[in-house]
Amino acid sequence: MKGIYVLIIHLAKDVTVNIGALGKTAFKKGLYAYVGSAQTNLEQRVKRHLRKEKQKFWHIDYLLDSDTPKVIQVFYKKANKAEECKIAEGISERSKLISGFGCSDCNCKSHLFHIEDCKFIQETMQVFPAET
Repeated sequence: MKGIYVLIIHLAKDVTVNIGALGKTAFKKGLYAYVGSAQTNLEQRVKRHLRKEKQKFWHIDYLLDSDTPKVIQVFYKKANKAEECKIAEGISERSKLISGFGCSDCNCKSHLFHIEDCKFIQETMQVFPAET
């Protein structure tokens, strides 16, 4: 399956993380939404993000590698890559963006957002099934 996914990440406390080329980046405690896409093997991409042991390749890998962040929910939508930026833009209208995060391959300002809640995301996307 190909599509777009949104990781809902909870930070229990403020944290500063070295995010590859972005450098040291401060994150305030709370909820974050990270928008990504996988044009093949969406399930495998999401499972990769949920693993702790992995080579750091994307900005999100650096954030998730620290102890504080916890992915608490994953949403997805069957769609092509162009939809990724549309979803990121929609989330940006309701949140605070983390400038330059996860958007080095597009013209977006960010693909990571500090959000109040994820109810509005749930209205347009499906919940990624938990592993049994």
